[in-house]
Amino acid sequence: MTLSVKEQEQHIVQTLKKRADRLIKIRKDPKTIPALRKYYQDNPIDFINDWGMTFDPRNKDIGLPSVIPFTLFPKQKEWVEYTLERWGNRESYLTEKTREMGLSWLAVALASTLCLFRDGIVIGFGSRKEELVDKLDSPKSLFWKARFFVEHLPKEFRPVNWESPYMRISFKDTNSYITGEAGDNIGRGDRTSIYFADEFAFMPSQKSVDAALSQTSNCVGYISTPNGNGNVFYQKRHSGKVPVFTFHWKDDPRKDEIWYRKQQATLDPVVLAQEVDIDYNASTSDAYIDGNLVQEAQSTPRNKIEPIGRLIIGVDAAHFGNDESVISPRIGRIALDQEVMRQADGHKLAGKIVDYCEDSVYEVHQIVIELDGPGVSCYDTLMKSKYANRVVGVHTGVKLGDSRNYNKRARMYRRAKEWLADQPCSLPNDGDLKSQACSTKYGYKDGLLLLESKKDMKKRGISSPDRWDAFCLTFCEEDFIEEIDFEVPQVSGWMG
Repeated sequence: MTLSVKEQEQHIVQTLKKRADRLIKIRKDPKTIPALRKYYQDNPIDFINDWGMTFDPRNKDIGLPSVIPFTLFPKQKEWVEYTLERWGNRESYLTEKTREMGLSWLAVALASTLCLFRDGIVIGFGSRKEELVDKLDSPKSLFWKARFFVEHLPKEFRPVNWESPYMRISFKDTNSYITGEAGDNIGRGDRTSIYFADEFAFMPSQKSVDAALSQTSNCVGYISTPNGNGNVFYQKRHSGKVPVFTFHWKDDPRKDEIWYRKQQATLDPVVLAQEVDIDYNASTSDAYIDGNLVQEAQSTPRNKIEPIGRLIIGVDAAHFGNDESVISPRIGRIALDQEVMRQADGHKLAGKIVDYCEDSVYEVHQIVIELDGPGVSCYDTLMKSKYANRVVGVHTGVKLGDSRNYNKRARMYRRAKEWLADQPCSLPNDGDLKSQACSTKYGYKDGLLLLESKKDMKKRGISSPDRWDAFCLTFCEEDFIEEIDFEVPQVSGWMG
């Protein structure tokens, strides 16, 4: 139950009175301070509750002070304990959260407390923009919050020697530091004990930042509200490899159904689903593929669908770098597991495709290769193989005259979407595949469907959707026939 304004006022007054009484006792017997400092070293929750202050300018709207005691509710305490446990285990973790949960304040309060009482530690903070990390006179920035927290401590616990230049706070008494970075520079600075990557799902270059952070700290805390499926934050959350802490609005005693209904009334439904309900399947208004369709297909077991159709293999060849070369087989309503390769030239990729065809228990009907890039050498090599009469090279950017789709890429995406909508169907349960499926935006040109280009996706920090494109290539050709008049033979173990 959310407290009334009167109850909040009473809580503030009572908390400040308790602190004042406690401070009087300490000042009468200053010999207790070393023991208290030693205690707070291992009990940062108690320190924040005993002495921390926070700032909320919205309180002025309801007649309350904007500077108030920082008293932690149970879920906040749980998060602090969880963070310390991850740090002790030298492992990174992820925090998914509803918007406006006060987690930025909590993170800087924890960081400041640790640096106050522990020797020789470094805690890093990073966000997508510099002004979100450190900007003078901006309560929105993380370092403004950290300075506020330290400056409003009683003098008995405030550091005697500390400096706070841009993007750095030095606690000289303990030789500990809080450091800040922004944008593509995240992870390039000091090695850190703990690193908080704030609103990580909204960072433009998540893969490169993640790679840098892996070398920066043994404990990276990835903190964010969801931002759809097409990003590294989503992939980490659903990988099963990263510890996850969920901070839902229902865990916050300051929020109730009245608060939620206000969010419903004021927020876009997609924003509400993602940033309040923590729904990763909420598609942006201009994403072509609905995450719920993908999830349903990934949740459908292959053995529940009769394998009727022709074996078609889509091949998306990658440039050298972080992009992937993908072999994506499909039989009718069943998409089989993909083969993914990195750093593979056209000859090596062609050899892998031939091996796949040779090992398959099904006759290959078609091998569809995109030729708008490095697929050409793979295509040329396959045209010299025994499967030459099954190989089809396509330029997906070729314009069409079908009055619906601007080019072949739009048509194959449309067909893939229709395939998903016509349940049941089965997709591999691969988080990257789902992420890529739901990350491509769309629009219309001359009244025709046009998909976002890979180049434009990379400009907004989204990786090339190689896995999804490879799958969509199985729908590319005009002569494709979904259902045919023979049944693929049942072979034990073919589901893989």
